[in-house]
Amino acid sequence: MTTDSQTQHAPRGAHRIAIANQKGGVGKTTTTINLATGLAALERRVLVVDLDPQGNASTGLGIPTRKRTHTAYDVLMGAVTVDQAAMSTEVPGLYLVPSDINLTGAELELVDKPDRAFRLRDRLAGITEFYDELLIDCPPSLGILTLNAMAAVDALLIPLQCEFFALEGLSQLMRTVERVRANFNPNLEIKGVLLTMYDQRNKLSAEVAADVRAHFGSKVYDTVIPRNVRVSEAPSHGKPVLLYDHRSSGALAYMQLVKEIRQREVEVPAA
Repeated sequence: MTTDSQTQHAPRGAHRIAIANQKGGVGKTTTTINLATGLAALERRVLVVDLDPQGNASTGLGIPTRKRTHTAYDVLMGAVTVDQAAMSTEVPGLYLVPSDINLTGAELELVDKPDRAFRLRDRLAGITEFYDELLIDCPPSLGILTLNAMAAVDALLIPLQCEFFALEGLSQLMRTVERVRANFNPNLEIKGVLLTMYDQRNKLSAEVAADVRAHFGSKVYDTVIPRNVRVSEAPSHGKPVLLYDHRSSGALAYMQLVKEIRQREVEVPAA
């Protein structure tokens, strides 16, 4: 049975994107924090919601665990508002709702709640007046946290590592997207597929890229994120690679991604 909470939709205004793939190690968090940084550099006011209990996006944006006074867990449980949880970061215009290990409890605590899939959407309902961009870093699973993200956004960005099993498991993600469209969020779309960890010296990377483009067509971004040591080093310094080494190939690729995303938005205006 569909409740009033299920049929109501949060105001549209800010671009709302979830970065998701149930496979770990594909570059979700790296993409989230660098895309957010690039958008903030364009003077967009950006909110990142770290919805992964590992809290890697929080760490990567320079917020240590001891400073995470209020987290995404507190927001989902209704203890604080998004405004109360949001923290400023080193990047001007970029704000973060941090995460920590307490978020692991949300799966169990929400399972019997009638609004379990809409907690995040409802908490985010008023943010469009303040933020231009919302990015949600999802955990590497298709559980209730990712469902909350999908119900709260307009689009998914799917990072895909250039490795042999790149497409394995994506059919499950696509089925989940269809179920979310049918039951929770009819507006959800695939914004784009991003090829990550591309090694131009490796023939396999080129083969995987070709397979992914054949499968997803124009949904695949032209921009490809290379395998780059500076990208790997940056999180340990609490910085996006765009701040850590803006001249590195990884940083340049992420800035190109920002430009490509903005260009696509101009070419295909929102309905």
